[in-house]
Amino acid sequence: MNFFITSVSWISLVLGGIFCIVGAIGLLRMPDFYTRMHAASVIETLGAGLVLLGLMLQAGLTLVTVKLLMLGLLILFVSPTATHALARAAMVRGVRHLAVEEKSSSKP
Repeated sequence: MNFFITSVSWISLVLGGIFCIVGAIGLLRMPDFYTRMHAASVIETLGAGLVLLGLMLQAGLTLVTVKLLMLGLLILFVSPTATHALARAAMVRGVRHLAVEEKSSSKP
């Protein structure tokens, strides 16, 4: 049983790290602000969630697991809220979508 939990923990940690790396590369390759913001929020939630799950499995049933669970819940609630606030601020500021820019530039 201990080998199974350790294996699942390491798989979760490695997958979380891979998701974070792929998300960072994606942030560099995305064309505009809104797609970058979307990629960052999704990767942060998924990558951090997998890393926290792996750490909780490593910690066992201790106070550390409770703290990691609270941190995971905080990320789960704060990340979408912060992303929404950032998107709203960008829209109020007048940052345009790439699709809107392409449509306006193709008109005669």
